Amino acid sequence: VQLQASGGGLVQAGGSLRLSCAASGGSLRGYYMGWFRQAPGKEREFVSAISWSGGSTYYEDSVKGRFTISRDNAKNTVSLQMTSLKPEDTAVYYCAAQRLLNKVTGDYWGQGTQVTVSS
Repeated sequence: VQLQASGGGLVQAGGSLRLSCAASGGSLRGYYMGWFRQAPGKEREFVSAISWSGGSTYYEDSVKGRFTISRDNAKNTVSLQMTSLKPEDTAVYYCAAQRLLNKVTGDYWGQGTQVTVSS
């Protein structure tokens, strides 16, 4: 399975971005889909995840109320709508597919997309 993330860019604080991740090359039926991020000099951290059905979503505390994760299984895509962005959201964002939900790693990874929030 290959994951392709897109949608990153440069935005001013308070702005919005929508990240997308498209899966190809295999089935992700039953997988959780998630987003992680890694800022310069920091470890990769969990941001958000969504269950296969979309009925359960999970967020890291600092993004709750600002980020919304969604998925379209017919299109094999997962999205992360980010609003009220802050400079501390600056990082490379990675999408991941997980057989078992966890906040550490994934079974498949996208290549990452840079998000830069200027103050």
